[in-house]
Amino acid sequence: MSESLEQKFEKLEALRRETAKLGGENRIEAQHKKGKLTARERIDLLLDKGSFQEIGAFVRHNTASFGLSSQRYLGDGVVTGFGTINGRPIYVFSQDFTVLGGSLSKSNAEKICKIMDLAMKNGMPVIGLNDSGGARIQEGVDSLGGYADIFLRNTLASGVVPQISAVLGPCAGGAVYSPAITDFIFMVKHSSYMFVTGPNVVKTVTHEDVTQEELGGADAHASKSGVAHFACENEVALFEDIKKLLGYIPQNCEEKPADIEPKPAPENAEALLDKIIPNSPNTPYSMKDIIGLITDGGEFLEVHEDYAPSIRVGFARVGGQSVGIVANEPGVLAGVLSIESSRKAARFVRFCDCFNIPLLVLVDVPGFLPGTDQEWNGIIIHGAKLLYAFAEATVPKVTVITRKAYGGAYDVMNSKHIRGDMNFAWPSAEIAVMGSQGAAEIIFKREITSADDPQQALRDKTREFEDTFANPYLAAERGYIDEVIFPRETRERLIRAFQMLKHKVDENPRKKHGNIPL
Repeated sequence: MSESLEQKFEKLEALRRETAKLGGENRIEAQHKKGKLTARERIDLLLDKGSFQEIGAFVRHNTASFGLSSQRYLGDGVVTGFGTINGRPIYVFSQDFTVLGGSLSKSNAEKICKIMDLAMKNGMPVIGLNDSGGARIQEGVDSLGGYADIFLRNTLASGVVPQISAVLGPCAGGAVYSPAITDFIFMVKHSSYMFVTGPNVVKTVTHEDVTQEELGGADAHASKSGVAHFACENEVALFEDIKKLLGYIPQNCEEKPADIEPKPAPENAEALLDKIIPNSPNTPYSMKDIIGLITDGGEFLEVHEDYAPSIRVGFARVGGQSVGIVANEPGVLAGVLSIESSRKAARFVRFCDCFNIPLLVLVDVPGFLPGTDQEWNGIIIHGAKLLYAFAEATVPKVTVITRKAYGGAYDVMNSKHIRGDMNFAWPSAEIAVMGSQGAAEIIFKREITSADDPQQALRDKTREFEDTFANPYLAAERGYIDEVIFPRETRERLIRAFQMLKHKVDENPRKKHGNIPL
């Protein structure tokens, strides 16, 4: 006798209750004791209430080896589906550590690949909540193949839809490469870990004693390696930061970020801007203070805040428009460009260009960081990445030179020569091949050494060079600077510029792709 309709309904209800149990109460409790949420709790926090639609809830693995036939949980260690965040549709997968340690199986990978394929077809961001012990060893090459299937989709989706990774637990071996290909990585302090090889392997091979936290914790990757863009205090804060980030970026490469009603600049911003540059050209100040005075409401979502701090990158709004900001930080190493800061900024510029986010470039740069360490580790190649990124970018690009713009660094930081659309300078700007004293020592070497008082002669010649070159007016004469403005006029000029450039169209030569100096 076949089942009645009522019995079929009851069966469905029972299966749904089973999916809600994840790996069972004991494993859920263990997850909570670690200060971590479950896969479903995370989705509930991240997405708008009641918006989540699950896909693949009844999927199970098909492996019988090594006792897995008795551990066939519904969902198989990952929750996948779609929903909305502040009304915007997104796709999401959330790995479930309570089921076989969240390990990746063939069927598990197929679920993730399915939502990534849907995201590409529908032009929607993908958010991955990673909490996995890695490959499911019992499945062997099927698990490895599952990772490669995901990596391929990450690569094909790059620059098409935004991809955001949250690392909420261990992420080791092959598991680290999917987040690494995505656009932004969020980690939680003291509970997120990323490494290719763990502490035990490191000790065996290199004899180094290192903890998980030291090797691959959130702080290590946010400040030392630059792998993590955001290091958050807890999971709740992490989800809030993801929501903030989404507010600045579009759904896909065919759209532009949504405009919103602009907030006014902070009180007394104009007066404060006019006083912000010190009288001495060697006295530091904070570029972040300038950002806070020219953006809507003084709001700035900084990316990579603790990594390579001699340059700042992040998102803000100017006149209601979303912009990506790249700014030298004179308060750290005088704002020099180093290997790390060049890579950091280049990656950010290319993301903004991928997703039609205009660029605002704030310049106070004395040049590239000197030294054997920088040269032997490839400052030439890494600096060229930033040059390439700015030159390649076709989005609206506006530059403001606040003080120093010396040598090749002037060219690199979105100069007019590499398709900067609007280039402004403050009266305090110094645009020259090099600093005044160094230039005087080279140009006037014979006069200085033959003078009765070489030190006074050096001072005189330095002042002569400053009067001629250490200002923005020669560049303005040549048309390389569109306007020299008072600092207090900056926000108004930026709003006008970005409004004027809103429908800019620019193209690069037809090609398969360029060969960026990696």
